[in-house]
Amino acid sequence: MILKYRVSLPGIKGFARVYEVKGTTSLYSFHKQMRADMDFPQDQVVLFKAFDHAGEVSARYSVFTDFGFGTIDNVTAEQCHKRGEDKFIYFYDTTNVKSVIITFEGEVEQRRNVIYPLLVESKGPNPIDFENGYVAFEDLPDDKKKDPEDDDFEDDDFDGDAEEDDVDDETEEIYGDDDE
Repeated sequence: MILKYRVSLPGIKGFARVYEVKGTTSLYSFHKQMRADMDFPQDQVVLFKAFDHAGEVSARYSVFTDFGFGTIDNVTAEQCHKRGEDKFIYFYDTTNVKSVIITFEGEVEQRRNVIYPLLVESKGPNPIDFENGYVAFEDLPDDKKKDPEDDDFEDDDFDGDAEEDDVDDETEEIYGDDDE
């Protein structure tokens, strides 16, 4: 069984990662792959907060603490899926309450000669870049979006009037006249 999950950030359209995960993959292995792919901090305790179909928290999975459903190293994606836990908030930095949303998208055919978990789609920079002020084009308000193909597009650096643009008259002073 290969399960497909989408990783997203709340309210941000310019970020997504899509993974295919074997059903037998532990949440810990999935965590390690996401940490490597998205440059999450290495020294943080992580937490998977699972939600049921009604949107209620159904379980929490951590590395060191068993909250009654097992720890992330002994709980598999398939076990979670069979319990109806198809949405998670994955806290990759619990100290600073930084997280991404993981949502089950369906089952897919197993690929040959690949190692799972497998990153199959990537959109936008890593989550930390959004924290540092990056805004994806899709996330801009409509009044801030400018399409270069649009006739109303204006380039702030060029106003279209070459006669009024500054002309560099300084080059002759630097290089001198060749006629002399």
